[in-house]
Amino acid sequence: MTGIWEQLAANHASASGRKIAALLEDPARFEQFAVEADGVLLDASKTNIDPAALALLIGLAEASGVAEKRAAMFAGETLNETEGRAVLHTALRADDTAPLVIDGADVRPAIAQTLARMEAFAEGVREGRIVAQNGARFTDVINIGIGGSDLGPVMATLALAPYQSGPRCHFVSNVDGAHAADILRGLDPQTTLVIVASKTFTTIETMTNAATVLDWLRAGVGPDIGAHLVAVSSAIGRTADMGIAPERVFGFADWVGGRYSLWGPVGLPILLAVGAEPFRAFLAGAAAMDRHFLQAPMARNLPMVLALVGIWHRNICGYATRAVLPYDQRLARLPAYLQQLDMESNGKSVGLDGAPLLQQSGPVVWGEAGTNGQHAFYQLLHQGTDVVPAEFLIAAEGHEPELAQHHALLKANCLAQSEALMVGRSFEEAMQIAAALGFRGGEQERQAAQRVFAGNRPSVTLAYQKLTPFVLGQLIALYEHRVFVEGVIWGINSFDQWGVELGKELSNALLPMVQGAPSVGKDASTRGLLAKLAN
Repeated sequence: MTGIWEQLAANHASASGRKIAALLEDPARFEQFAVEADGVLLDASKTNIDPAALALLIGLAEASGVAEKRAAMFAGETLNETEGRAVLHTALRADDTAPLVIDGADVRPAIAQTLARMEAFAEGVREGRIVAQNGARFTDVINIGIGGSDLGPVMATLALAPYQSGPRCHFVSNVDGAHAADILRGLDPQTTLVIVASKTFTTIETMTNAATVLDWLRAGVGPDIGAHLVAVSSAIGRTADMGIAPERVFGFADWVGGRYSLWGPVGLPILLAVGAEPFRAFLAGAAAMDRHFLQAPMARNLPMVLALVGIWHRNICGYATRAVLPYDQRLARLPAYLQQLDMESNGKSVGLDGAPLLQQSGPVVWGEAGTNGQHAFYQLLHQGTDVVPAEFLIAAEGHEPELAQHHALLKANCLAQSEALMVGRSFEEAMQIAAALGFRGGEQERQAAQRVFAGNRPSVTLAYQKLTPFVLGQLIALYEHRVFVEGVIWGINSFDQWGVELGKELSNALLPMVQGAPSVGKDASTRGLLAKLAN
């Protein structure tokens, strides 16, 4: 593949002075670089990728074995090689009934059974048939988890706020006691249902928060709090020790990674909030994107094109970050969700062969909902010394028709920002502005220089009709598959996360020292900080 990388570098070098705006003078460019599937459109025309570069990028994906790895993933082969696991979060949302055999057993019946149990429980709570210890309906749900057991449900319940018709959902993740304290303040334990979400039931942050919330329940309900507890876990023994009845435990297999788990039992808060029909639509949207990913040719395949744009920007252009900019307040947590999905998956420096990577891997992913971000960090996007590829998300219509003027302004801002990043403002144009403001001579030039925008800064836009459960499912699955394709091209395992482990190990060793034990074997900095933080 070295030859393809070299050809891509040569293409980039030959077009170093080219303007993206010049490429868009070709009336066919939008049609060639805008890809659509089931109502979601990806516009990649505001990048400096020309047809020759796109062909080379597709060749790179082919040479990397993306198609073969994709087929292996959906077939349930052991794609997570370092942990010896299949990667089958897609099976949780599949509408395919063909057998899918893992370790000699068809997993589809168990998936369907678990979903049916989740729906029955959620509908029982929502309809008032499953009630609190005192017979009252549950008005609130607290989900206790962290990482994949928190970020996905938090993001999705916020995104689907217009569809919420069940109890209010709250989320506790940070081991900082302030998080639990702030959530519990104002809630009534007698009408609160608590979900403890941890596959192993040993995650220290989750178990610490759970102990605090369970003490709060006992203080308000009495010693018998079983009616208020649910577990999302595969550790049946540990959930029983907490007093959670087996029928209230929803487990998932080790072939579902944490950051890919909101499609199954980890998504129980979403199901409680919106109900079975919207949740099924959410799954259907993801399944539709799965089919598109499997069937569409690479040049017309949304996850493939989004990934290839990412490879171009990261490896060929050398851009170290990407900004995710949803112009939808209800997608405010999407950038944080994608941080984990992307950076925990592809933040690797060693390939599957155990050798150091020859290419840069995952970029830093960050962002904020528009238009708030425009009044925060867009200054750097437009005039900073680093180029940050931007990824805009925008719906044609909002959920509040009575506020249509708001949505029109939102769309205008989104489109204006991608256009401004591309076209910029020349020194000559800035000189005219400075002259109109009354500046002359050297001061005019100085003032004009402050108003120059380099432009030629790339962006992509994801556009869709409305943020429905189906569309949300499409968008999340799109980004999942984008991460997968990029990981295959980089030659890494996108489904382990060993980088999370070392900090956990050191934290366990440091806890006794924080509590007063001697700081034996620690460096001078850590010893000094331990002394400063002693109480």
